[in-house]
Amino acid sequence: MINIIKKNTTNNILQESQIWAQESTKISLVELLKILEENRQSIILNLKQLRKNYQRKGIKRVPGYRDENGSLIKPLLTTEFIDQGEYVGMGSFEMNRNSATINMLISRGVRLIEAEENTSMFEVAGVLLKDLAIFSNYTIVCDGKVNVKSLQVKISRKKVFDLLKEKGVLEKDGFLAEDFDFRSEYTIRLDNLPLVPVDIEYSDIDGLFEQLAEVKVLISIISAHLKQESDVFVREQLEELKKYYLSKNVYINFPTTNEHNDTKEAVADGLLNSRISYKIDIGNKNILNLDKLQSANKFLNKMYYAYDKKTGNIFTKPTFALEPHIAFKHKQMSPKTKITKVDELMKPIFDDFLGLENNGIVEGILAKVGDIAGVQWLHDKRNGKAVSREETVAALSSSKIKLEKYIARIFQEKICFLVFYIGCKGHLPDTIKAKAMTFEELAKKYPNLQFSNKEQNGKFFEVGNSIISVHSKTEYYQRSECN
Repeated sequence: MINIIKKNTTNNILQESQIWAQESTKISLVELLKILEENRQSIILNLKQLRKNYQRKGIKRVPGYRDENGSLIKPLLTTEFIDQGEYVGMGSFEMNRNSATINMLISRGVRLIEAEENTSMFEVAGVLLKDLAIFSNYTIVCDGKVNVKSLQVKISRKKVFDLLKEKGVLEKDGFLAEDFDFRSEYTIRLDNLPLVPVDIEYSDIDGLFEQLAEVKVLISIISAHLKQESDVFVREQLEELKKYYLSKNVYINFPTTNEHNDTKEAVADGLLNSRISYKIDIGNKNILNLDKLQSANKFLNKMYYAYDKKTGNIFTKPTFALEPHIAFKHKQMSPKTKITKVDELMKPIFDDFLGLENNGIVEGILAKVGDIAGVQWLHDKRNGKAVSREETVAALSSSKIKLEKYIARIFQEKICFLVFYIGCKGHLPDTIKAKAMTFEELAKKYPNLQFSNKEQNGKFFEVGNSIISVHSKTEYYQRSECN
């Protein structure tokens, strides 16, 4: 969901480009999308019209996987849409965290079909499959350019019609709509609106990376514990759901692969186009971005070993699992092992979670996101109180949701609009004074930073104690044909 933070003063306001609102009375695209999402229960969307005029901005993926010869092996199951009409419910909208892109997510109900027999499946693992859905993403704005020029909608509530009419965005037969008619289809033009309001507030980003990194590490640890667990189903049910491509949340989870086996060949044949997009990241003077953090199990393997408290057996390549008789200790590091700044950030969190230290960092993170139940679970675990597997799964599942919501809120409120601006323009707003640096200049100044090959071609800005990195990348997409 798009959140819009405004302020009354003129400091730190987006300026300089025609992409921003020139008239304070004209609604911006992101404000309009927020209204559409908040009132989506009263709006239906003409999907046929959207698909007819839509340009896909990625490579189409199809269900299945490719064998060693590149042949497509399709799943044994397929899906069939329940709704066969022109209209679907209005979707939800989300700004990309690393580029000037806004996507609309549309949900459609489906039946799960056994492909060979063409028969519907109504139950798996004791679960009725009555609310299955497939989610499709449509790119509304791509790299700062409007990709969907208009939406055709019907509106069921006069109050919602009046709101959109007041904003001057409803058209009927080429003219601004005047009268409410629930039978009529209206056009909502998107390509004649400024992308964002002029009075968007920029937040100080100093310290945000450290907050996000700590939360992301803890999410990774919890996710590793919950990979084969559910607070609803037993393991046998999870295995049964998996056989039918259903996740533990009962979402359809087909394996997918690119429609084209060879991207270069598809480009040469004219089936794919390419474009240049900007990826924007924030980091600090030690760690360039969140992608540098290791997965929980990978870091566990590097720094720790596990042992069975009952038998004493040692596991040198441990993975996280909810086994109360398994404990962890630090590995003896080889003199050749290089300890990085990423290791130094992650290790105290792991040590605290694993009970090797009691530095308070995990409790602090949980308290920050308002996870009182998670803090209590941590106290019980440390004090030796018996906690059942079910209680642990429930506590960790709840903590994961709160931590993920916290990260989403930080991005939406403090980072996304800055990323959006940079993704549109390729440089910082005029109000942020920072000189662009090359990879060589930044690496010389801060030798702890690690760069991928793609990042070495980027440009970097030192803003307070933070580093904003911008690098371009080539994206491929279908020449035509939509979702």
